[in-house]
Amino acid sequence: MILEIAEIRIAPGQQAAFDEAIARGLQTVIAQAKGVRGWKVNKCIESPERYVLQIFWDTLEDHTVAFREGPLFPQWRAIVGPFFASPPLVEHFELLTKSD
Repeated sequence: MILEIAEIRIAPGQQAAFDEAIARGLQTVIAQAKGVRGWKVNKCIESPERYVLQIFWDTLEDHTVAFREGPLFPQWRAIVGPFFASPPLVEHFELLTKSD
């Protein structure tokens, strides 16, 4: 399994609207993507314009090829993209170890 982590910064004062948009985008668009196993969104307490989105994919290619190069990506960006203060920092991780 691959973990995608996206650090997102939105425009100040847009938190409530973005909270709704990201939840809607995940439930209506990301949920349809090939290889998606789930997601988490965390909002920063100290910097309320900062979010961390985690999406769990079966493979790296499910995200980088099937999703990013497919028809769902423009739908996703249309929902969440207008809120971005800057492009998100997106990286992928493999599990090294975990607790029981």
